[in-house]
Amino acid sequence: MTFKTLLDDWAARKASVKTRASYAVKLPINDAARIDALTEMFPGIDRERVITDLLSAALDYVEAAFPYIPGGAVIREDDQGDPVYEDVGLTPKFLALVKKHQKALETSD
Repeated sequence: MTFKTLLDDWAARKASVKTRASYAVKLPINDAARIDALTEMFPGIDRERVITDLLSAALDYVEAAFPYIPGGAVIREDDQGDPVYEDVGLTPKFLALVKKHQKALETSD
C-alpha cells in the first residue's frame, strides 16, 4: 500500500479486515500528536485505523527495502533472455515467515 493509496482510502472511508489479536504500543508524543492530527483531518477515521494503515504502509516499505542478493540457481529468464537468479537475501525468509504467521493467525480466529 502506498501512502497515496492510504490517503485515498481514508478519504473514501474504505474498511480493512482485522485480526482478533491486538498490539498495545506507547507512542512518542510527537507521533501521537500526528496521529491525532490525521484523525481530525479525516473525520470518520479513528486512531486505530490510522495506526493500522500507517503500519501496513510502513511494512510494505520495509519489505521493498530488503536488498536482492542473487543466489546460484537460475529461476527464470528475463525479457532479454538473461538469467534471473534466486533471491537468497532477506525477502524469501521474510515472506516464508509472514506466510507461517498469517496461517497461525487465520486458524486462531
